[in-house]
Amino acid sequence: MKKVLIFDDDEDILAICTYVLEDAGWEVIAYTDCRDVIARTAAFRPDVILMDNWIPDEGGIVATQILKKDPVLQRIPVIYFSANSNIGELAITAGADHVLAKPFDLEDLRLTVLKALK
Repeated sequence: MKKVLIFDDDEDILAICTYVLEDAGWEVIAYTDCRDVIARTAAFRPDVILMDNWIPDEGGIVATQILKKDPVLQRIPVIYFSANSNIGELAITAGADHVLAKPFDLEDLRLTVLKALK
């Protein structure tokens, strides 16, 4: 079973993403902040990470950069998702591998995660 780790402070988005991804057969863990991002990620060993831009405490850019500097975790694809109009630039700054603009179609969520897993 593939594993997806989600960092987003919007509990409605977490609930929707968790439902859609679990329905597709993936195991999901979600957090409303990015404290201990290395420890949480290392403990779960996800196949892909969804990272929000505006997440407490460090924010998505710093949290993604921290993950991408870790020699073990850097290979995990990060999907940067946000409602910011400059999401592409933010994702590049963060070092993310993919982007998903909010609001998104539920099928786009599923397809983006599948693309990141390849």
